[in-house]
Amino acid sequence: MTTLGTPLSPSATRVMLLGSGELGKEVLIALQRLGVETIAVDRYDNAPGQQVAHHARTITMSDPAQLKALIEAERPHLVVPEIEAIATPMLQELEAAGVVRVIPTARAARLTMDREGIRRLVAETLGLPTSPYAFCDSLQELQAAIEGTDNGGQGGSGIGYPCIVKPVMSSSGKGQSKIDGPADVQKAWDYAMSGGRVGPGRVIVEGFIAFDYEITQLTVRALGPDGQVETHFCDPIGHLQVSGDYVESWQPHPMTPAALAESRRIAQAVTDDLGGLGLYGVELFVKGDHVWFSEVSPRPHDTGMVTMITQWQNEFELHARAILGLPVSTELRSPGASAVIYGGVDATGIAFDGVDEALRVPQTELRLFGKPESFTKRRMGVALAFDADVDRAREQARLAASKVRPHQA
Repeated sequence: MTTLGTPLSPSATRVMLLGSGELGKEVLIALQRLGVETIAVDRYDNAPGQQVAHHARTITMSDPAQLKALIEAERPHLVVPEIEAIATPMLQELEAAGVVRVIPTARAARLTMDREGIRRLVAETLGLPTSPYAFCDSLQELQAAIEGTDNGGQGGSGIGYPCIVKPVMSSSGKGQSKIDGPADVQKAWDYAMSGGRVGPGRVIVEGFIAFDYEITQLTVRALGPDGQVETHFCDPIGHLQVSGDYVESWQPHPMTPAALAESRRIAQAVTDDLGGLGLYGVELFVKGDHVWFSEVSPRPHDTGMVTMITQWQNEFELHARAILGLPVSTELRSPGASAVIYGGVDATGIAFDGVDEALRVPQTELRLFGKPESFTKRRMGVALAFDADVDRAREQARLAASKVRPHQA
């Protein structure tokens, strides 16, 4: 039996989110609807989640001393990482000492914060299908790995062209690029060095898979009636990415029965190993009936924002329920789609025109995130649309998003 307290009282159930952007904000709202006292932590003041939480704290979350001091001062029941740039070894230390429970686990947070840990687990330990890959610490190692000139690639052969280069630690496509030939290698290395979450360092180079499409398989680990962990799957989410950053998503994405079964087999194998309770976003490449693992996030996924209009319990509600030990339902309410609204300008405290026009598009909703600072390509909101026809929902979401016009106030 789960007991939940009253916020701001001695009985309160206290949850701390490490990272309070647009995804964290929705998790905080879902927790508050269940009577949870929330603590929103971010690296800058007035982050979206800090605007709605009971308590707002600003620290450098990658600093072990700052992170430890905050957790020991606040004493939350649960710590929920919502970004990658966190001092995860400190979370492991505090979890091992019984100071706090980390969602889903401190080990999962550490493994998934960098692409090397999770790729080696999935490919080398679990033996699941992935693209060929190599890790590199210099431009010379990257060139050797691609061209096979110094046994850089797996199996003694080069990764070859085309290929994808990413920092081992980044998010939302930052530092990620496709290399089509030798002339692109230097540029890709420089871009990766500028896009890593914690500064210059190591990269992964992946062989390019000519997939038909890629999906996000939202996978929920929640307690069943007997107290044992059960795995639940949402309908597959298709998405369009530009430079590694999601710009549209839709649900459900059509798949062959064999591809869907393989996607869920891979997702369950990965999440079973990572363990804990909560929602994981597992990204997969699909070609025909064949499926390859790409990445996994131990938290709600940006492409999963579409579930705010497609599911009875969206991904944020599923995460909140699961981490609290409550029952979940992944039932689809309606097919639908999402489309990103970019800032369009570099400015502080922007204003939005056209919100009324956007909401006149039938069967749509908007979420404006409230980020205090805008950049040209920063995600500042999302348009959502539902329709029995997914293609129609995509058109409506794109149309609604296009009518929102951010500008300097």
